[in-house]
Amino acid sequence: MSTGWGWIMLVASGVVDVAWALATKKADGFRDLSWTLMSLLLLALFVWLLTKALQVLPVGTAYAVWTGIGAVGSVGAGILLFGEPADAIRLLFVVVTVLGIIGLRVAS
Repeated sequence: MSTGWGWIMLVASGVVDVAWALATKKADGFRDLSWTLMSLLLLALFVWLLTKALQVLPVGTAYAVWTGIGAVGSVGAGILLFGEPADAIRLLFVVVTVLGIIGLRVAS
């Protein structure tokens, strides 16, 4: 696999990670069976995609970028779907995280 495909797999894994976080929230402490099963399926998928990406990408950079995608996506989803706070300081640190992701990608 090329590094270009590795980056695609990494971004896809980050997006699936956000979906996993949302499904886990909806699973309500694993009391809702359908959301629990969805959560487990998404967990397996994002781990598989991340594992594929790590075959060609440096682990430190890839893991930091993956974590950043998950964090930024989860914050955004929490704001949009669950009415979590969107105050200025929180959004500032989301921007800082995005800049860090871009910086790590450019430096690779």
